[in-house]
Amino acid sequence: MTHPIPTPPTVPLLGHATLIDHDFPMGTNALWAREYGEIFRMCFPGRTVYVVSSYELVHEASNDELFRKSVGGPLAELRSSVGDGLVTANVPGEENWGIAHRVLMPCFSTISLRNMFDDMVDVVSQLVLKWERFGPHYRIDPAEDFTALTFEAISLCSMSYRMNPFYNSAMHPFAAAVVDFQVECMARSRRGKLLNALIRSAKTKFEQDRDLLMQYADEILEDRKAHPIEKKDVLWTMINRADPVTGKKMTDLSVKQNLLTLLMAGHETTSGMLTFGMYHLLKNPEAMRKLREEVDTIIGDRAMTADDLSRLPYLVAVMREALRLSPSAPARIVQAMEATTLGGGKHAIAKDDTLLIATYVSQRDPAIWGPDAEEFRPERMLDGKFEALPPDAWQPFGAGIRSCIGRPFAWQEVQIVLVSLMQRFTFAFADGHYDLRMKQTLTMKPHDFYIHAIPRTDRARVAPVLGVRAAPAQSTDGEKGTVEAGEGAPPMYVYFGSNMGTAESFAQRIAGDAGRHGFKATVAPLDAAVEKLASDGPVVVITASYEGKPPDNAGHFVEWLSNLGDESALAGVSFAVFGCGNRDWARTFQRIPTLVDDALGAHGGARIVPRGVGDASTGSFFEPFANWEEGLWAALAEKYETAKPTSAGGLELVVTDAGPGRADALRQPDTTMGTVVENRVLTAPGAPVKRHIEIQLPEGTSYTAGDYLAVLPTNPPRDVRRVLKRFGLPADQEITIQSADPTSLPTGRPVNVYALLSGYVELAQPATTRDLRLLIEASSTDAEKQVFKELADNHAERVLQPRLSVLDIIEAHPSVHVPFAAFLQLLPAMRVRQYSISSSPLADPARATLTIRVYELPGAPARRPHLGVGSTFHARLAPGDRVRVAVRPCKPAFRLPADPTAPLVLCCAGAGLAPMRGFLQERAMQKQAGRDVGKSLLFFGCRDPQEDYLYKDDDLKAWVDLDIVDVRVAFSRAPDQSLGCKYVQDRIWHDRADVLAAWDQGAKLYLCGSAKMATGVKDKLVHVVRDATGVDEASASEKFNEMMADRFATDIFE
Repeated sequence: MTHPIPTPPTVPLLGHATLIDHDFPMGTNALWAREYGEIFRMCFPGRTVYVVSSYELVHEASNDELFRKSVGGPLAELRSSVGDGLVTANVPGEENWGIAHRVLMPCFSTISLRNMFDDMVDVVSQLVLKWERFGPHYRIDPAEDFTALTFEAISLCSMSYRMNPFYNSAMHPFAAAVVDFQVECMARSRRGKLLNALIRSAKTKFEQDRDLLMQYADEILEDRKAHPIEKKDVLWTMINRADPVTGKKMTDLSVKQNLLTLLMAGHETTSGMLTFGMYHLLKNPEAMRKLREEVDTIIGDRAMTADDLSRLPYLVAVMREALRLSPSAPARIVQAMEATTLGGGKHAIAKDDTLLIATYVSQRDPAIWGPDAEEFRPERMLDGKFEALPPDAWQPFGAGIRSCIGRPFAWQEVQIVLVSLMQRFTFAFADGHYDLRMKQTLTMKPHDFYIHAIPRTDRARVAPVLGVRAAPAQSTDGEKGTVEAGEGAPPMYVYFGSNMGTAESFAQRIAGDAGRHGFKATVAPLDAAVEKLASDGPVVVITASYEGKPPDNAGHFVEWLSNLGDESALAGVSFAVFGCGNRDWARTFQRIPTLVDDALGAHGGARIVPRGVGDASTGSFFEPFANWEEGLWAALAEKYETAKPTSAGGLELVVTDAGPGRADALRQPDTTMGTVVENRVLTAPGAPVKRHIEIQLPEGTSYTAGDYLAVLPTNPPRDVRRVLKRFGLPADQEITIQSADPTSLPTGRPVNVYALLSGYVELAQPATTRDLRLLIEASSTDAEKQVFKELADNHAERVLQPRLSVLDIIEAHPSVHVPFAAFLQLLPAMRVRQYSISSSPLADPARATLTIRVYELPGAPARRPHLGVGSTFHARLAPGDRVRVAVRPCKPAFRLPADPTAPLVLCCAGAGLAPMRGFLQERAMQKQAGRDVGKSLLFFGCRDPQEDYLYKDDDLKAWVDLDIVDVRVAFSRAPDQSLGCKYVQDRIWHDRADVLAAWDQGAKLYLCGSAKMATGVKDKLVHVVRDATGVDEASASEKFNEMMADRFATDIFE
């Protein structure tokens, strides 16, 4: 018996045409597949398409006896240029495809490809030369450069024609026309004939590009006929070789159409494969290290030869895994040749029905690839595992008789490129926070993805190939800031590993003070230090840990450092390490800072000062850093005999007129402008305020349930006005800042002082003892000096506990003379705030919601209340307001299981409900779309059912009625209304039988809340294990850790 095939809601007349993400259509298909299941129906003007996305259905639809390739959608538009070429022909029915296919097959044989090897190496050497010349700080757009490379490789190897893309600043006109033509083919396929006819400008440009492409093909063919060559390249074959079956040769029109086909299809898919490969390697430092080690072991410093291609198994595994997760051609379209069914008779397919095979989704099917299907793991392709895969599980090059004829060409080209790059460079993200964003035309590529290529210094230079001589690297301006501190000043290298911005802020402060202490400083992410730790000046490392893992911009450094073999590899390096962490997580506290500090010392480095320890759980996070920094400068002054620092500060202000550049100055280039749609209070009057905020995301931004939204806030206007009043500055004053040291303030350009104080500095940060010492120096009376000394001597009680900021202190002592420039130097840079997204993209992929608490804490007597910067910023947002945001991915373990039938146990309190709401919303959307969904247990803690029971009467009620969740509450102020349970952990213990039953059914546990709440929940879960097993406390704790290894994910906030 067949089942109805679900259909997402449509727009009258237009169907789904306007609901598809135009930048990344496959992203919409993937979301709907997650919501509606393995098959769903999409409607467009004049046509209907069934999208299949599970391995089972893709395997059935890959049967050439039941389904044939459909040349519809964008491929039908492409025919206006390439006609019945290899990709766009209707088979059977168009004879030219068979002739061209049989004529061209020998061109991609093993022996033919070996003959192309030298030409490929020639082209790759041009790319290497460009990257070496531009230097390690240049922002490389790998998609652009790999596209230029693959264009050149195809044109040189197939038709002995050079476009010379690396010798021209602008894209070749032919390449530009190809890109524009393919984009418009995709757009035209969605719009339909009527709209295509009405949009005349697009129609005219489309026709101009089409004519330009054919003009180039004409010129290449006519030039070859007029000037024949002896080399039997692909073009020679198309002109001269006869089809062995029919005896016919390719017509001139077929030659030109297939030339265009090879250039269009071949360059796009291969450049996408290279770009995705680079992204996945950068995101997975262990894989990058293993690949580099294989290249170093097998090939070393010599030039690669064709014989090396078969000797690099890990390289092949990397390529296969990159193509699994990110196939350049994310889908293909087939048509049923007769009526049939799919899924064991569940889904009826009529004759001539069109199916879109969503390879991008099916190659992530956990039924084949396991629960870690979303992770990049080349090892799954090694040791016979790839060969053991079931048929059609991996098909990034298509399937059957219409699979990609140029696959061997692309494979060899990618191998040469990756080997050459591994030999010569290490790599780092230009934006350490970058997470994959997609751009799709006929193929797909990473969007806004930039890297740095850093020439390797640990090995001899690879011999130049084919007479191409590599030039010395030349440094250009880039993301690493450098400051001159006078003639002969020793260099200082400051590196940070930071996701949340605190470690980066500390690093910036060290670098900002370096000039006053006699050093010339540079500051950069830790990944920029791979194989590049210098010995001519101190190396200062400020890094955090995230659940025992390195920050996103430090993973490659930690991987490299952890695998250094030579115990004297870092001899001569002088270093100091400060670690940021939270002692509530005892097992992983300071793991990465400790690892870095120990490894630097174990491999010959000289420790300047003992490792510093910052503990966020104590509330005095900044003070240990200030003390460690003081000791560092004292030790450096003695070691390097630098001058005593001046106290005047390094900023100069010039009054002028003009404006900003905030995101770049604060090293948050990935933040772009979102729009507030809704902002409402969720709590009753008198209760701590919690808000629901909905934000329209910047175009091209996508997210997954569980991800974070990073927001770049501004200070409360009240506090900005306080500063203006204290220094007698008008709000419209313009200043220009000049600084000799690295700074996160906008320098060398005019900036409005109100904007400066609003967005570039933290005004509410508690003062450190370092700040107080500087205020003592600025004091004019002994009485004031004594006040500040008492504050410093009783810092925890007198400053940290009441959260006294520098502004609070100088307001209370107006006679203290602190120049405005010196005040600015005391302030930390503004940090982004990260909040768990409380929605699912299945509800609306273009919008994300936040569920946040607004912090307004009572101040000391006679002081104003302390306003939380981030939450207060959100509280004053109104619909229509613009805000800088960026999606930051959660840890892979915190994502929902791929199987929606897996039960969930969700533990949270207060605003910690945010990610759980996103999970439940996703499950609700799946249930409403007709999918089977596992039931969730939600343990939620709040104060009172009438005050702060968030979403009680709307979302939670609806989802309980939908039978996807059972809500178990704990009211701390009304435990009599929650079965005597005051906190979440109490309710877990009360309902432990249900927790164990869910666990036995395969549930995954999630926890989101404060460190204190998380500790209480974990302790109670250990007690549940002890009660169920009868073991002692220590054994129960050990068993709990074993049980939870892969099924317990946490998201802890302070």
